[in-house]
Formats: sequence, structure tokens, C-alpha cells
Amino acid sequence: MTITTNPLFKLDYGGKIEREIARLIAAFDELQFDTGRYPKRWLALKLLEADADILERVSRMPKGEHLIALARQGAERVSSMLGDDFDLLTADRRYGYINGVVRQSLHRTLIDRITLTDRIDDIVTHKWLGLPVFFAVMYIVFRLVIDVSSPFLDWTDAVINGPIARWLRLFLDLVSAPAWTRSLVIDGIVAGVGGVLVFVPGLLILYFFIALLEDSGYMSRAAFVMDRFMRVVGLHGKSFIPMILGFGCAVPAIYATRTIPSRRDRVLTALLVPLMSCSARLPVYVVFGLAFFGVRAGTIIWAMYALGIVVAMLAGMIFTRTILKPDVTSAFVLELPPYRQPALKSVLIHMWENTREFVRKAGTTILLASVVMWILLNLPWGVANQRDSYFGWVSGAIAPVFAPLGFGNWETGGALVTGFMAKEIVVSTLSQVYVGGEEGRIEEQTTLGEELTGIGLGFVNAAVRSGKILLSIVPGVNLVNEEAESEDTALSAALRERFTPLSAVSLLVFVLLYVPCVATLGAIRHEFGRSWALTSAVYQTVVAWLAAFLIYQGGRLLGLG
Repeated sequence: MTITTNPLFKLDYGGKIEREIARLIAAFDELQFDTGRYPKRWLALKLLEADADILERVSRMPKGEHLIALARQGAERVSSMLGDDFDLLTADRRYGYINGVVRQSLHRTLIDRITLTDRIDDIVTHKWLGLPVFFAVMYIVFRLVIDVSSPFLDWTDAVINGPIARWLRLFLDLVSAPAWTRSLVIDGIVAGVGGVLVFVPGLLILYFFIALLEDSGYMSRAAFVMDRFMRVVGLHGKSFIPMILGFGCAVPAIYATRTIPSRRDRVLTALLVPLMSCSARLPVYVVFGLAFFGVRAGTIIWAMYALGIVVAMLAGMIFTRTILKPDVTSAFVLELPPYRQPALKSVLIHMWENTREFVRKAGTTILLASVVMWILLNLPWGVANQRDSYFGWVSGAIAPVFAPLGFGNWETGGALVTGFMAKEIVVSTLSQVYVGGEEGRIEEQTTLGEELTGIGLGFVNAAVRSGKILLSIVPGVNLVNEEAESEDTALSAALRERFTPLSAVSLLVFVLLYVPCVATLGAIRHEFGRSWALTSAVYQTVVAWLAAFLIYQGGRLLGLG
């Protein structure tokens, strides 16, 4: 049996299913599995659907059992989140697509029956209102992320830099650890990894709201609305799905471009995806936003996300008119499912899985980076001033490049270099440089019971404050006063001594736009080749420098600096 498919058509099964298809196709490539006469996407889908005939054939092939196990795990993940068998979910998508085609091509006598879904769609998919509604929804989401999570950010920071740091010091004193070990653990690991883990509550809430939007059916409307907008840059709404995934992580978003029929559209989408603000950038936005803009931090963060979309559109227009001129435009057919109440289990699983990946990265990549950073900050051994360390030498050498942007100090230059590994390491590095080296901390004499009680009460107080903030979004309800504002962290105080609000905004814009992380570049290289990965790195860095330069120097000319 030979399978033939139309190479210009690929049915979009939705974000969760497409992620599993992309994972399985990536496993084919990684294991160098010979799919023979079967198209990779078709075979991946049949394995996920547990097609008996295909399972039998693949099981007899080298590495087939391993791929079957991966497919079974992926199907179980989707089923647990969406509450139905994988094959039923894909069948529902196919019939939904067929229904959409029929509705668009077959004209029937109009029945005077307008559902609630139709009434809502009259607004959210309106030709002129749809786009403002989308940006308003995203604005509300990011305001809620910052406002609702800020009490938990304060609590997490207090726990990590309070009881946990004290317990580690006591343990190190108990085992008579040498001074360098104490410094490595407290000034290196706790300051570095802990500086990033502080933002886990914000990520949990971000993924919670994104899952709500996705499971409610609104994300399909967003793709439909963005189709008109994205055709300006030579793309269609199908490219919006990978770009939305880019708000979580650019790596799976790059692999999700495989659902786009045209290679030219795939390449262009992959070049634009890294401009979306991934979750790794959120800790940078939060720490600078709260340090310099307080209650308006949510507005600043929303502006960063909106700016990423705008710059992506402008970059797309340039690429479309230069090196990636459009080929034949394909139609965009999308099923708009009825609005439904999100399943709490699905939302919680989506929230946990994405946040777990961030925590895993903190336990591996960021931990390694923190240890390397501590070594570089202390070599030559015994250096008294961090500026004279190896890290300080390298950072100082590149700092002048950033001087016209308002942050030409060696600490920031070094943090941006380490951010090439992962964007959240920018915060980890700044925390290690500015906070990790602090001496003379006053240790409070408390018992273990008192500290555990304090942690519990602190969490309850954070939950109460967060609940009041959430209820205060209702018009006419105000349960929040000035005392509910976010408390200062050690890093926030240190940043205010070295940055102005204008230079802080300039840095945020640079972090938003500059070179993608190593993993993202690796995904682009794997999918499209080394030249496109290099193109992505170079053009984003140039755009980031120019944008930050215009903001900082323009702000100074306007007297904002």
C-alpha cells in the first residue's frame, strides 16, 4: 500500500494535537527512522491514533517499539487534557473541517436562528473590532498576570532569600564547609537559580489564562482575525498558530510550522516566531516592570508583547518584499468551534506542563549557568572586585556597544551575553552580580517552627491579597489599597540604583528583540538550515540595537531621560 497526500493541504488539528504530531516527527528525524513510503505526518498521526495495522507494521521495524511508546504517551497526554480518546478528537476535527467547507461552498435558505456563539462572533470576529478586541483581551490577561501574581512573587522571594537561604547557611556551618562552598551555594546557586524561580507564580497564572482562552474557543477566533492582518505580510492565519505557541516557547513553535504547506511561508513564520515574547522573557519584564513602574508594570509588559507583534509584522513586510517574495497564496479554512466552558482539569494540566518545563530548565541549564557564572566572577581566584574577574573583563570589553542604548555597564553587558543560552538567565546573572555578592546580611534568630509558620501565613496572606486584586477587576469593586502594592526585592532596589526608567525600557526592548536563544536557533537550523539560523540571529540583533537606540536617544531628546 502506497500513501499519497496533497502536499499543498494539511489539516490543522489544534495546538495540543499538533504539538504531539511535531514531537513524533522530530523523533523520526532524531532516531533516523525510515518511514519508507509513508509520509511522516500521516504516519505520526496514525501512530497517535493507535491504528492497529500501522502499529503492527511499525513494531516490526527497527526502533519501532520506541516510537510506538512515544506515540502512546503523546496520545494519553492529549486525552487527559481534552477528556476524550485521541482518535475521536482527530475525527471531530476532520468532520469540523468538512462542515466548514460545506458551509462556505453550499448556499442554503437562511434560518432565522442566531445562537449565543453567533452573537459573540459578531463582535470578536468583526472586520474592524476584531483586532482591538484581541489586543484588549491580551492586555487584560497580562494585567491580571502581573497584578494577581505579584503577592505570590513577593512571598516566593521572601521564602527563597529568607528561610531557605538561612537553612542552607546553617547546614553549611554544621558540616564546616569552606568559605568558597558557602559562596558557591549562597551567592551562586541561590542567587542565580532562586532569582529565576521567584517568577514561577507569574508563569503559572499566565499559562492558566492562555489555557482558558484556548479551551474556550477564543484562540480560533484570534487566528481568524489575525488572518486579515497577517496577509499584509504575505502570510495567512495558519501561521498565527505557531506564533501563538511562541508566547510559550519558540522551540515547539518552530516545529509547529510543519503544518504550513508552503516552505516559503514556513521559513518566514520561523523568522518571525522568535519575536514573540516567550515565557523566558517574562521574568525580565516582571523584575524591571515592578522595579520602575509599580502598579503600571502590567501595562509595560503588555506593551512588550504588543511591540513584538508589531515588529514581527514590519519584519515580515520587509522579508516579503525582498528575500522571501510570496508564491501562490493558499486559502485559509478554519473551523470556529462553539464557545464552551473550559475543563478545569485540562487547564490545570496545560498550566502545570508548561511551568514544569520552565522549572526543569531552572534545575539544569540555569543551575549550570549559575555555577559557571560564580566561577567566572571569582577568577582569578580571590579577586576582590567582580569588575576585575574574568567575567568582568569580557563584559567590560563589550559594554561600550550598549552605551548608546543607556545600559553600557559591564554587569548588563555580561547578563545579555549569558542570555544567549536562555533569556531567563539575564535575571539570574543580574541577581548573582548585584545581590549574590552582598555581605553583612542581618540574620534573624528564629526557630524552625516559627519559620514554617511564617511561610504558611505568608502564603495565606498572598492568596488573600491576590483574591482581592482579582475581585477588584469588577467595575465598582475596589478591595485594594496602596498597601497592596508589590514589595521591594533586593534585586529591584539594586536595579533602581543603576538604571533610569528610560534605560530600563530600552533594555526591555533589547531583550525582547535580540538574538534568539541557542535552543531556538538550533530548531531553525534543524528545520531550515544553518543560513536561516544565522539570518535570524543577525537580523534580530541589529533590529534590537536600532530599536533600543531610537527609544533611549529619542527619550533623551524629549527630556524623558
